[in-house]
Amino acid sequence: MLTISGFAKSYDGKRFAVKDLDLKVEAGDLYAFIGMNGAGKTTTLRAAAGILPFERGKIEIAGRDIREQPIEAKRLLAYVPDQPLLYDNLTGLQYVNFIADVFGVSGKERRQKTLQYAEMLTIKNALNDPINSYSHGMKRKLEIIASLIHSPRLLLLDEPFVGLDPKASFTFKQLMRDFCAAGGAIFFSTHVLEVAEKLCNKVSIIKDGRLIKSGAMDEVRGDNSLEEVFLELTDHV
Repeated sequence: MLTISGFAKSYDGKRFAVKDLDLKVEAGDLYAFIGMNGAGKTTTLRAAAGILPFERGKIEIAGRDIREQPIEAKRLLAYVPDQPLLYDNLTGLQYVNFIADVFGVSGKERRQKTLQYAEMLTIKNALNDPINSYSHGMKRKLEIIASLIHSPRLLLLDEPFVGLDPKASFTFKQLMRDFCAAGGAIFFSTHVLEVAEKLCNKVSIIKDGRLIKSGAMDEVRGDNSLEEVFLELTDHV
């Protein structure tokens, strides 16, 4: 679903934020991407989403090269950044409809999905309110709805649980499981290692732009907790 080969990105032409990254996310994977602040997680996610140019390597979405076939690749994915990027002058419903228009989602399908997800995330009553009246958590919920509206095959999420209340966080975890069980794939960054450990079947740990550990969650974790493995690797590698 997502294949990253030899990926490298530099912002100044001298020092690489990410270097020589190889990673594969397959259909059905719920894949955590963890590392300290500045390790290269957001850089990788933004490049995979097709919104950040990069110097070397190749990124494919279900076989579509993100640079050579950007339109075809982007139709198959949805990206939720760490900070909400919304049009504050629109209502929540107008924003979801705007995204649905971009992807050519039918009126019937968008209404059904918007209502379904809005009820699940307890934001239905706020859909006709302007986004500039939303809290951070409400904006996050709206982004989740918009990301699912066109039935993507891959979700790229940057710290997706930040701002969500406990009920919404629980609901979203179930949505993530259902999404992957239906054949989709999710690649997301998080600092909440307990969530990653319980939720994900695979994990990669990145430090200073380089992948230092990657694989099935049980194999990476071994007999320890993910937190213990993460701290040991990032302290000594």
